[in-house]
Amino acid sequence: MSEISAKIRAEEDPGDAVEAGAYDVAVIGYGPTGVTAANLLGVMGLRVVVLERDAEVYSRARAISTDEEVMRIWQRAGLADRLKRDMLAERPLDFVDARGRAFLSASPTPRGHGHPPQMFIYQPALEQVLRDGAGRYPNVEILLRHECLRLRQSMDGDGAELTVLSTADDCVRRLRAKYVIAADGGSSLTRAQLNVGYEGRTYEDRWVVIDTEMLKPWPDHDRLRFRCDPARPAVDCPTPLGHHRWEFPILPGDDEKHLTTDDAIYSMVSRYGISRDSIKILRATVYSHHVRFAARFRVGRVFLAGDAAHAMPPWIGQGMAAGVRDAANLCWKLDSVLRGELPEAVLDSYEAERKPHVKEVTKRAVFVGRIITERRLPVTRVRNTVLPVLNRIPGFGGWLQDSNWIPVAHYADGLQARPRTKASGYQIPQPWVTGSDGDRVRLDDVLGGRWLLLHSGPPAPQPAWDRADVPSVTVLPAGSRPAEGAVVDSDGVLLPWLAAHRVATLALRPDAYVYAAAPADAQLPPPPAGFAPAPRTSASIAS
Repeated sequence: MSEISAKIRAEEDPGDAVEAGAYDVAVIGYGPTGVTAANLLGVMGLRVVVLERDAEVYSRARAISTDEEVMRIWQRAGLADRLKRDMLAERPLDFVDARGRAFLSASPTPRGHGHPPQMFIYQPALEQVLRDGAGRYPNVEILLRHECLRLRQSMDGDGAELTVLSTADDCVRRLRAKYVIAADGGSSLTRAQLNVGYEGRTYEDRWVVIDTEMLKPWPDHDRLRFRCDPARPAVDCPTPLGHHRWEFPILPGDDEKHLTTDDAIYSMVSRYGISRDSIKILRATVYSHHVRFAARFRVGRVFLAGDAAHAMPPWIGQGMAAGVRDAANLCWKLDSVLRGELPEAVLDSYEAERKPHVKEVTKRAVFVGRIITERRLPVTRVRNTVLPVLNRIPGFGGWLQDSNWIPVAHYADGLQARPRTKASGYQIPQPWVTGSDGDRVRLDDVLGGRWLLLHSGPPAPQPAWDRADVPSVTVLPAGSRPAEGAVVDSDGVLLPWLAAHRVATLALRPDAYVYAAAPADAQLPPPPAGFAPAPRTSASIAS
């Protein structure tokens, strides 16, 4: 028997085991999904332990962009403005042919979340800011160089026990948590222990991903280009903090090892006028593209999130974003259940809401990838001829990106009242508003991550919600004087949105999604069964 196995056996012996700690939530994995969960749960005041087998932030920059909805999530942890200092915002994108001529161009269309619609990132720097953010919370314990060897849920269903190895000293500990978020990546050991299938496909093409430091700028270095060259497609992407990213497929007959050498990389980028003195190669790694979904996102008190739950190709930059959305959807629900505000059955809505959206996003990513990687010459000739004509139609590029790029996060099922309305399952926009004290703030900083009623006029009595002491906020037209219990719609966004959705009163969930809605002078559907809001002792740090 190995020394580690003996230690695990000792931990499993009730006579020898020492209770190391009991937590509200254990987070396995400290990548973008896990660190987002740590920050959100930290804001909420829950006792959290994070387990990460590596000692440092992963040095390879995998994700290259994010969007306004993800920034809105990080805003709840007070980190949005700090993160944006290290990002490139609102850069145009071009699909170009083999000769470098754009046949389709677009700029991201804002969707009203209060942040730029698309931002390029340098992932190691982003993760470090998020980790520094998690360090603000004394209720969040971070255990680096710790690996979860075994996860067992208690027979009475009141939590889980984690057997954890410290790789620094081979010490084994046993931890307990009421709930577990497994964000331990596509090769998730937790998912394997739970015996949850991970179905889908891996694409035959492998890609070499090259991160560089920009030594000398070149013309249009700050534009994203999808180089749709049938001979060898490529992604040519600006990243912040003086970096630049290229991605090239490994074609039949290529020597994979050779393509990651400096000589091969300089040869490939020289086609675009990039000389050896323009860039410093930091690293080159080969990846495969996957389309996979876990059969279940929840097993008892364990929840799969991020790549542990789903994997998609990188073409629309939504892999990391999908994991961040998972964390945001799940964390407030765990908080509500742990505080006794909602029954545990509400946690089933996590998969019901997230899985359909991530499947739709993945479908869009595959579609865009086909445009970029198409190598059949007759098809590329049609593409390169027809799309430039359509692109001359005003707004076509923006329409194509907005309708076929990233779908709006909308929940057709899950935690929302019946009967549904036109607003149900949508997240309300986040404009700048004027608060009761006259300060101009983002809407979510007023909403405060709580259940809340929002009215477009004098509030109609809502007895079921009033009995639960759910607060109300009235939206006043732009130009109105600030008033207690109201916000002024300074940018003229909220009132038109409510009118377009034919509602006057909203019941908003803590994540600003519409739980219920009603027209003027009408009653809202009642709160969820078992709803019992608890007093809040912690609040988000405004960003």
